[in-house]
Amino acid sequence: MQGSRYREGKGKGFNMKANVTYWLDKTADRFPDKTAFADERKAVTFRQLKTQAMALATQMLQMGLFKKPVVIYLEKGVDVLVSFMGAAYSCNFYSPIDVDMPASRVNKILEVLQPALVITTKELQTAFESYEYEGGYLIFEETVDASADEEIVEAARCRGIDTDLLYVLFTSGSTGIPKGVTINHRSVIDYIDWVTETFDVTEEDSFGNQAPFYFDNSILDIYSTIKTGATTYIIPKNLFAQPVPLLEYLKEKKINTIFWVPSALIVVAKLKAFRNVDLSDTLHRVLFCGEVMPNKQLNVWRKFLPDVLYANLYGPTEITDACTYYIVDREFADDEPLPIGIPMINTDILILNEKDELVKDDEIGELCVRGTSLSMGYYNNPEKTREAFVQNPLNPAVPETIYRTGDLVRYNDYGELLYLSRKDFQIKHMGHRIELGEIETAVSSIPEIALCCCLYDEKRQKIVLFIEEELDKTYINGQISGLVPEYMLPGKVVSLEKMPINANGKIDRVKLKELL
Repeated sequence: MQGSRYREGKGKGFNMKANVTYWLDKTADRFPDKTAFADERKAVTFRQLKTQAMALATQMLQMGLFKKPVVIYLEKGVDVLVSFMGAAYSCNFYSPIDVDMPASRVNKILEVLQPALVITTKELQTAFESYEYEGGYLIFEETVDASADEEIVEAARCRGIDTDLLYVLFTSGSTGIPKGVTINHRSVIDYIDWVTETFDVTEEDSFGNQAPFYFDNSILDIYSTIKTGATTYIIPKNLFAQPVPLLEYLKEKKINTIFWVPSALIVVAKLKAFRNVDLSDTLHRVLFCGEVMPNKQLNVWRKFLPDVLYANLYGPTEITDACTYYIVDREFADDEPLPIGIPMINTDILILNEKDELVKDDEIGELCVRGTSLSMGYYNNPEKTREAFVQNPLNPAVPETIYRTGDLVRYNDYGELLYLSRKDFQIKHMGHRIELGEIETAVSSIPEIALCCCLYDEKRQKIVLFIEEELDKTYINGQISGLVPEYMLPGKVVSLEKMPINANGKIDRVKLKELL
């Protein structure tokens, strides 16, 4: 029988780390009744997580699906994570689609992905049927409590290898067509091994999840939990607009580790929530990634919670969430940039100048990455893949892929990397090359300003600064004139009632461009 043959193969050196589900196998054995994930409505133990995921996997394999794309269309919560693991157990790969995503984007994702199956609820199926999809459905509530066939699941896993895809996450494309970033099991295993070892994550820890599950920051919460037996609480989205209730939630759930986008941390600092809620005995680690964290707001966190470990992680979706890190170990002035630090273990960072040579001293260059963390490319998009994933120009002898991030960086006096700007945020103004990120760093040091964003109006040849506060250009330029040259001072200041934030929690530059 085929299943028996594969089981025999397992005894002959089968790679137990070829699939992230082996973490769940071990954790479910160690902590069967411990809460793995909890949302507003329900919680799931590690045993339940495995049992329910195996039921979904069984159904997918009985439908003949193997190494196929599976869309998860569910409200953010525990059921999404059960579905992720179901796809992984069956050796298929998942791609989450948010229920609030615009129809045009959903249809573009479906066009690229061509999913073999959609996991959803009976209620949500009706909404999904309005999209351009004619494939099959797996109804979550009708399947999750069914019996699992362990033999068929194990036979599938024995056929899997660590470079099989685990997920596809869609990022924005410059052409308006979303790009599906493909990540395999090996990349996630390598990344989570680093996370849990570097930050000493154990079953005693509890995460407070902020990131949407279609955003790569969520990978750290999800798989650190599954590997170590920690617990992740999925924080209600509305709390991120209410800093005091948000901190009260962290205290109530005894959450000791958070990995949030800086925008979420900035709101807490701006509204002085720490004066109402004491987290000194609760919070142990504050990790952040996804955009620049201004030291002005970080210094507020450090003032009220001085004993917390703070770490700045850097990296795009294409390298499995992060590739460099900086554990904050010294004081910074409000107007100083926070380093993105040093490469993670088993990751090589190349800083290349315009001649594709390694930079020297404090020369600015593009950050490029090589190693296990790299995506396998953009799903069903070989042209964009060839543009970003290229041959290492420093190694012409053998095929070796590097990923060009498009981010400009340089080294500081400590040998740490400093993020400056996107290549496409670099402008030519009055004969000077200018990094808009450098202006944003300077503006962020002004006491009254919490969030800011700089864009360049090509038509009018003006640097435009967007802020939430009612401050005039003369005042702002006076405050930063000692930090940047005169030619870098904003030519126009736009005061907004509220800075637009995209679904990932970052400043929405696309919407701001519409205001130019």
